[in-house]
Amino acid sequence: MSKTPMPVLKEDKPKPRTAKKIIWILLLLFVALLTILFFRSPVSQVTEIQFAGNTFNTDKQLTEQSGLRIGDQFFGVDPEAVKEQLAQLGTIQSAEVVKRFPGEVSIVVVEHPTVAYELSADGDLQAILSSGTSIPVTASGIAVEKPILTQWDPEDPNKAKLSEVLAQIPNSMTTDISEIMPSPTLSFPDRIKLYTRSKFEVITSVSLLHDKVEYLNQVTEMERPGIITMLEADSYVPFEQEVEEDANEGE
Repeated sequence: MSKTPMPVLKEDKPKPRTAKKIIWILLLLFVALLTILFFRSPVSQVTEIQFAGNTFNTDKQLTEQSGLRIGDQFFGVDPEAVKEQLAQLGTIQSAEVVKRFPGEVSIVVVEHPTVAYELSADGDLQAILSSGTSIPVTASGIAVEKPILTQWDPEDPNKAKLSEVLAQIPNSMTTDISEIMPSPTLSFPDRIKLYTRSKFEVITSVSLLHDKVEYLNQVTEMERPGIITMLEADSYVPFEQEVEEDANEGE
């Protein structure tokens, strides 16, 4: 009696596609593990914050305002958000935020220029920036050729507008102006009175100053001290003539 041959069992081999899937899953798990380890390591964190171009604010003040902290995620630093935070100070005109891996954040700021000065209620000298912001002045930061603002209400919107106008006028055209004070009327609510180092008294307005300052310099360079009016029409009267007119009226 012949024996029936036993069937040969074939060894199941993993299909190629299944093997590839396993390899990809292992690779993804490995990458995920490396990513987690990386973001938890000091290499992925902010380790240094540098500022350049700042004179009105200290590095510490700018760091606090920027929202940056040592230990923050380096790749989570948003340069635009940092710029917006710094702009709220009122002293920063623009900022460039540069990220250098690993961990360094460098910020170069451009400050609003000083356009005038004023005395605070405590008698301390304050610098008025083109943004209208007032900041304490150190002795090394005083530019004597800038005008002094006097008798201004801190909440007066024309004060901020005046700061913007002064920033648009070249320094060479404002060096003779020593003092600016408000002098509003019903017709000209932004009317101002200026005094010059060359002994002139000037009446104009915030909105007209930019266009009229060239005429002002022409008169102060060519005429004797007097009263200059620069409103809807321009006029000049020397102080001697004004005295004579007053004397004639009294006769």
